[in-house]
Amino acid sequence: MRGRLIFPFLAELHRLDTQATTSTDPSGYDPDFKEPVVVDQSQDGIGERVRNEHPPVKIPCQVEPKSFEELTMFASGNSPRASIQLVFHFRDLERLGLVDATGEAMVRPGDRLGALYDKAGNLVQEIRNPLYAIDAKPMGFGLHRAKPSRNLLFVTFDSRQRGGRRL
Repeated sequence: MRGRLIFPFLAELHRLDTQATTSTDPSGYDPDFKEPVVVDQSQDGIGERVRNEHPPVKIPCQVEPKSFEELTMFASGNSPRASIQLVFHFRDLERLGLVDATGEAMVRPGDRLGALYDKAGNLVQEIRNPLYAIDAKPMGFGLHRAKPSRNLLFVTFDSRQRGGRRL
């Protein structure tokens, strides 16, 4: 018995494709900061991240919101901030092929949350301002005495700062 999720929803996850991002021209990663570079490809004065993603996947999850569209004041204006924790069951990750050969979950920091759906597939909440996974931690080790295993993956999604904070 590995337990189950309480009041499950479906999370639309866009996993970062690091191999495709690395091979993007211009080079997808900054050599110093080891994160996707920002390039003004559309020549509109606004930089876009060079980022490639795997096709979206919908994964059953339990939603634990911390904050949603909280406004933070910056010198350049307001910036909405959000933080949501999603709880995934390893049984679902295994079924969807999101656990690698070493047993590690393939949901990792850098992945983007696109939307939340109900179990019937109806849109509940679109994520307008991108939320990215900043922490993915397996939990629930040893809950079954006869065959101990882990059962949950807690993933924290957070918004990224958009401008300089006023001092």
